[in-house]
Order: sequence, then structure tokens, then C-alpha cells
Amino acid sequence: MRIPMIAGNWKMHKTRDEALQFIYAINMEVPKSTYVETVVCAQAPVLRDLVKRQGENVRIGAQNMHHETEGAYTGEVSAALLENIGVDYVIIGHSERRAYYNETDETVNSKLHQAIRFNLKPIVCVGESLETRENHETDAFVHKQIEKALLGLGKAQVEKLVIAYEPIWAIGTGKTATSEQANETIATIRQRIGELYDEETADQVRILYGGSVKPENIESLMKEPHIDGALVGGASLNAKSFMQLVASAYNQ
Repeated sequence: MRIPMIAGNWKMHKTRDEALQFIYAINMEVPKSTYVETVVCAQAPVLRDLVKRQGENVRIGAQNMHHETEGAYTGEVSAALLENIGVDYVIIGHSERRAYYNETDETVNSKLHQAIRFNLKPIVCVGESLETRENHETDAFVHKQIEKALLGLGKAQVEKLVIAYEPIWAIGTGKTATSEQANETIATIRQRIGELYDEETADQVRILYGGSVKPENIESLMKEPHIDGALVGGASLNAKSFMQLVASAYNQ
């Protein structure tokens, strides 16, 4: 039985005061993590503050990390540091990182190995452009992303991963893949993992949907059999709307 997850990706939003106000607002409201896992992914400077104040059933995640342990990489954050300050999750390969900072499937794979080495739980992002979908190449594209991301990982490591399917054309655009479209693509991702490893592994991996998720559409998404939750951008910035998403996941 896969535990649902709602992960908020704040991106480059919130000051320290706003971040703490948010975490205090949700700490006592989130359900037990055995029913739904609630994750907040914030900017690096506030991660330690959030970790120190997270409630028993809230988990904190980073939005990025470097694939090397240490070195002359100005402005980057190491997996060792994230582990040291108590961060649980890290987003790897978000489409904005790929588009703006030239991340590739190969760097995603390197970061994935490094995150696992330092006991961080990766949320690995995959997703296609509108052109790719309109050309009916979605499955082949995301399968290739999955294959390259998981290269060199064993069954036990893959089973603990979280994958976020985020069609690029739906991120921050107000457009959302229908629940049927999202479920169909996520089902093919799960199938591909089963082909690369085995059916048991595929059944263990949690796969989220991301892309203009909001309280108005979360219920229909969560009803789909292969969708295990959501990676949420804008709707995660407000404590009330974020908790509505968590409640919907809990009620499913």
C-alpha cells in the first residue's frame, strides 16, 4: 500500500518570517504521516529553521543539491549539508532546473546517486513539452528520462524513490492535464519501471502528479489508481489551500 504524498514546492517564494508562519499554521493540522505524507520544499537558507520547527508529521525538503560532495561550486548546496541539518527530501531534475540551469538526464542521475548516498529521499521530476505531447511522443520521452535517471540504481534503492510526473506545459500555466491523461502517463511510467526491475518494485514506487494542481482538481486526480499524490507549486504557498490538498489525499 503506497502512502499518498502532498509535497509543496515553494520555489523562490517566502521570507524566513513567512516560512515560519506557514509551518506553525500547518503543524497541528496535518494527518499522521502513516496516512498521508506532508512535505514542504523551501529555499536553502530557511531549511534549518523549518527542520527545527517542523511538526511530528511534517517533512522538510530541499529544492536542489549538487552532485559533488564538496568543492569550488559557488552558490551550490551539498547533500552532506542537507543531511547534516536534518532535511528529509530533495527535489531533483525539476523542469525549471533543466530549462534555466542546463540540467540533463545525466546530471539528474548523478544527483540521484549522491542524494541516496547521504540518506536523502529524492523526488525525481520528469515530464514532456507541449510539442512532445502533440506529436504523441510523451511515453517515449518520459521513459527515456526514467531510464537515464535510474541508471545504476538497485531494486531496493528504486523502491524508496518518489517520482513526480510534471508535464512542462502544465507548470505554472493554469493548464492541467486531465486526471485521465495524468493517470495514463503515470501508469506507463510504472510499467516501464516494472520492465527495468520487476512488478514488485514498480508497485512500491510512489508517483506524483504536478502541474497547476489546486484544491479544485486534487480530488479527481487522487481518485486515479496510479496517482499517489501531488508535487504542488502555487497552491502550496497558502497554508489553507495546502491543507485542502492534504485533506483530499487523506480522504482518498
